Amino acid sequence: RYSLFYNHLKNIEESEGGLDKFTKSYKTFGVNQLADGGIYCKEWAPGAEAVFLAGDFNGWNPFSHPYKKLEYGKWELLIPPEDGRSPVPHGSKLKVVIRAQNGALLYRISPWARYVVRDEDKVNYDWVHWNPPQSYIHKNPSPKRLKSLRIYESHVGIASPEGKVASYKNFTYNVLPRIKDLGYNCVQLMAIMEHAYYASFGYQITSFFAASSRYGTPDDLKEMIDVAHSMGITVLLDVVHSHASKNSEDGLNQFDGTDSCFFHSGYRGNHQLWDSRLFDYANWEVLRFLLSNLRMWIEDYRFDGFRFDGVTSMLYHHHGIGTGFSGDYNEYFGLHVDEDALCYLMLANHMINTLHPECITIAEDVSGMPALCRPVAEGGGGFDYRLAMAIPDKWIQIIKELKDEDWNMGNIVHTLTNRRHEEKYIAYAESHDQALVGDKTLAFRLMDAEMYTNMSVLMPLTPVIDRGIQLHKMIRLITHALGGESYLNFMGNEFGHPEWLDFPRIGNNESYHYARRQFNLTEDDLLRYKFLNAFDRDMNKLEERFGWLASPQAYVSEKHEANKVIAFERAGLIFIFNFHPYQSYVDYRVGNWHSSLTVAFKYKILLDSDAGEYGGHQRLDHNTEYFSEEFPHNYRPNSIMV
Repeated sequence: RYSLFYNHLKNIEESEGGLDKFTKSYKTFGVNQLADGGIYCKEWAPGAEAVFLAGDFNGWNPFSHPYKKLEYGKWELLIPPEDGRSPVPHGSKLKVVIRAQNGALLYRISPWARYVVRDEDKVNYDWVHWNPPQSYIHKNPSPKRLKSLRIYESHVGIASPEGKVASYKNFTYNVLPRIKDLGYNCVQLMAIMEHAYYASFGYQITSFFAASSRYGTPDDLKEMIDVAHSMGITVLLDVVHSHASKNSEDGLNQFDGTDSCFFHSGYRGNHQLWDSRLFDYANWEVLRFLLSNLRMWIEDYRFDGFRFDGVTSMLYHHHGIGTGFSGDYNEYFGLHVDEDALCYLMLANHMINTLHPECITIAEDVSGMPALCRPVAEGGGGFDYRLAMAIPDKWIQIIKELKDEDWNMGNIVHTLTNRRHEEKYIAYAESHDQALVGDKTLAFRLMDAEMYTNMSVLMPLTPVIDRGIQLHKMIRLITHALGGESYLNFMGNEFGHPEWLDFPRIGNNESYHYARRQFNLTEDDLLRYKFLNAFDRDMNKLEERFGWLASPQAYVSEKHEANKVIAFERAGLIFIFNFHPYQSYVDYRVGNWHSSLTVAFKYKILLDSDAGEYGGHQRLDHNTEYFSEEFPHNYRPNSIMV
């Protein structure tokens, strides 16, 4: 794999003048404004017989501005300035006109288009030339690379209690302060790359270089990122390079009139489950397109890194369809692995690490491909983190299938710690996947219909609500502290957002009722959502203070099946969880370790899920001091009584 990667890198150096020049193509391809006011256009359309540019600027004459054919399927066009001014004004609508091999004229949006919009009375998007007289100027430097990542997974369009598509401006001024207050230091933005179908959750991309216009302008997004940086918040883009929308009128599909171009032709070029097109990662121009795409998002918008979606689909020719992964190494090496796609991921991470070493990359891979998060120089994939995708599945299985008294402490600990500790994992109890219609969030699984009637503090605390609130907090804390080297939460789930997430579509009469986040619920003192919100905030603030995510793995000293107790140490803290449905304990001995035997170590409670401000029963005295004794317990040299 490293040999394949190295050969690609060597070819880029020899034929393209280096990785820097090769990945700057976003500044020359598409339609670009020149310093003298002229316009330079460039496209890759290997299957085209001829290429033209049409639009408002030439009265939509499809033949007045022909491109010149270059080598390797490239085409270029230079339009001189008119009296020192651009011949294509800002805001003009454009189309690339392709004469296909069968003679048909195809009106296409450039794959490199920076801004596309859809009028309310139209189905398809229009390409709009974006060249404002004064673009947004970033005022704040990007944050330094974080040691502990606490990620708030977000979707701009649903980030409002109102039933509508929310805006970049709304996120900037109403949501970013909330994220900061909750103690998250990183926001991961979904559905930013333009997608024609809103209900695709941003995973059916039509314009890869365009920020979604349904939330506002490119400058609005730049301002949003700049404000996040002023708060010390790192901003990651959920990037989709695993597949593309089948749209041809306003997407990449059949751009030059052929079945291939950016994609494999025939069966290999189609994803059977997603009904989308699959990139040909062995193609030189596809590599140019995708690598340049990453660089554009970093340099133009100042994103601080990426979460790569659908990595499992990229890594294997079977795309993970109907395939289980047990951890056997034969599953990761062989002819079923798409080495071209893996080489692209190595190139992408190498480029990012070389040109922008402060940036972070995350792999969404369910298969557990070994070394995916090891440096490229070691033959690894080069990612910084991977998602610990088994953890949310385990919590769902436990809550759905087991009675409380049957919870297996050893199995919970195994799931939370079963990872290659030389690779960094992002732990999460639930993400957007669990919030979607057809699934249930943890809060909804725990409390279900009673969330509609019994979340008021004026109502008696029912057993269902009591159990749900307590387990919601405990599940999040043990996942946060034991499950990885980073933590992720999907917006709204921190306070147990009621109901599911469903975008407007024909099946729900185009309703926005479930395509929103009711942040207002946490601001109502009469509702119990405030308790979960406060616990999530204080949990993050405690990690910020002690940095357990950046600390070595935890030492688990106890997994007691009868007592339903889990105890472990990490970052100088002792974490103790009592999952027993009805049994509390007095004078419970917990093992611990400290380096000095001459000083009596004193412990105090820092975070207590049973505290009143978190909706607990206040059974513990926070003024109590706990002293460590030289009394071995559970293979630890010292212990405390709690």
